[in-house]
Amino acid sequence: MHLGTETDSRTTATTPAATVAPAPTTATDGHGGEPCDLVTVPARQGLEAVDILRRDAEQDIGPVLHDGACDTLGFLVPPGTAEAWDVPGSACTQTAGRGLRIPAEPPVTGSGWLLPPEDDAPVTDPAVLRAALDEAARLIEAADNCR
Repeated sequence: MHLGTETDSRTTATTPAATVAPAPTTATDGHGGEPCDLVTVPARQGLEAVDILRRDAEQDIGPVLHDGACDTLGFLVPPGTAEAWDVPGSACTQTAGRGLRIPAEPPVTGSGWLLPPEDDAPVTDPAVLRAALDEAARLIEAADNCR
């Protein structure tokens, strides 16, 4: 999933090439046309983070994309998140100026929704996502060290 410019040169997440489908630019997509940035992470860490976020009933989780090969997950986050994103092993892509809005269909050719958009949770809070990704990384490291 690649929708724009990665902002962190220290990232290690792989982002397979994909073609950006034309994204809706009006409020007719059913979600008010909110703009968003995209945080991509390796699938294993992303799936752990999704589980962590879903266990906490107080935390809203926004739409989550998976690439066709299921190598990466993409979390939709508020616009401007990429400017300050610095989580190792992930990348945050600015979509401003590219017209990405929360669409009903996945915006990247060959991808799909792990969690589709919902009106009551349009995007994931970046601070909440950061905490879930950190916890997921610790859980994965602990599991890998038990072998």
